Amino acid sequence: MSHNTFGHLFRVTTWGESHGAAIGCVVDGCPPGLSLDEAFVQGFLDKRRPGTSRFVTQRREPDTVKILSGVFEDDRTDGPVTTGTPISMMIENVDQRSKDYSEIRDRYRPGHADYAYDAKYGVRDYRGGGRSSARETASRVAAGAVARRVLGDRIEIRGAVVQIGPHMIDPERWDWDETGNNPFWCPDAETATRWESFLDETRKAGSSAGAIVEVHASGVPAGWGAPVYGKLDAELSGALMSINAAKGVEIGAGFAAASLSGEDNADEMRAGNEEGPRFLSNNNGGVAGGISTGQDVVARIAIKPTSSILTPVQSVTREGEETDVSTKGRHDPCVGIRAVPVAEAMLACVLADAKLRHRGQTGM
Repeated sequence: MSHNTFGHLFRVTTWGESHGAAIGCVVDGCPPGLSLDEAFVQGFLDKRRPGTSRFVTQRREPDTVKILSGVFEDDRTDGPVTTGTPISMMIENVDQRSKDYSEIRDRYRPGHADYAYDAKYGVRDYRGGGRSSARETASRVAAGAVARRVLGDRIEIRGAVVQIGPHMIDPERWDWDETGNNPFWCPDAETATRWESFLDETRKAGSSAGAIVEVHASGVPAGWGAPVYGKLDAELSGALMSINAAKGVEIGAGFAAASLSGEDNADEMRAGNEEGPRFLSNNNGGVAGGISTGQDVVARIAIKPTSSILTPVQSVTREGEETDVSTKGRHDPCVGIRAVPVAEAMLACVLADAKLRHRGQTGM
C-alpha cells in the first residue's frame, strides 16, 4: 500500500490497523531542541480517545503513547528534547473485539471502503476496517502534537463542532470556552443541549448522523504558502479531506462566497500596525493567493454519518450475491465529534510544514 506519508519538510508517516497489535507514526523533519515528552502528546490523544461519553464508540482504548525515538534527555537539557532525528511513536491496541466483525467477513458494508479495498488489493482486513478505520487518526493526533511544538506558543489551534445532522449552532452564541463543557466540542451551550436529545434518539434507532467541524489557527504570520502548486489552502484542503469520513472542505466563507457580491466578499483593509493591515472581514479564511495573510486560518470539514449502523442495509457478498448488512460492534453515532482533535492535528501539521518551507526559502 502506497501513500502513507504526507508533508514536504515536516513529514508524517502513519502505520498500523484497527485490530492489529498497535498503531503509530513516524515524524521526520522536526527541528532539534524542542521540548517534547509523552505527557504533552498524551494530552491531545485524550481529547480524541474513544469511550469518553455515550455519544462516541464504547471501545475502551487508553491510547497510551510511547515515544520510541527522536528525543533525548540528560543533565544538559531541561527535560526531553527533540534531536532532529525521526520521532517514532506507538499506541498499543488493547480492546479489540474482532469477533464482532465475523459476520461481515464476506459481506461489503455500504458506505465503507470494503468493496473498494477488495477491488484494489484483492484482500482486506475486515476487522473494523483495518487500515481504513478511524482508529488510524490517533496516529495523526500524536503527530499533530509534535507539529504544535514546531509552531510554538504564538500560534493557537482550536476546533469545534458547528453542526450535527440538520442542527446548526447560532454563531452569535459562539463561546470557545464552552467547547470544553460538553461532550460535543460545541461552542454554543443551547445547541449542545439540542444535540444531546437528537443523538440519543439517533443512537437508540440504530442509526447515525453527520457533522461539520470548524478549525481555527490564530497567530499565523503573513507569508506562509506558495502561490501556485503549494497553496496553503490547497494543502490544508487535501489534509482535511484525507480524514476518515470527510466529504467536503471549505476555507473561510467557502461555498457561501458564491452567493456574495464582490463588495461583500472583499476583505477590506485599514491601517494596522507593524504586523500588517487590519482586515474588516475574513471571507478568505486567512489565505489569499495561496499565501497566509496574518488573519486567522479558518476551515470547515463535512463528516458523513457513520457507515456502521445497526439498521439493515442492502448490499452484496464478495461472490456477488445480494444480502443485507447490519454492523455489530461499538461505533460512533456521530463520528464527527471525535474528528475535532484530528482536524486540529492536520491543521497543525500543514502549518508546521508551511513554516519550515517558508523558513527554507526566505530564511525567516
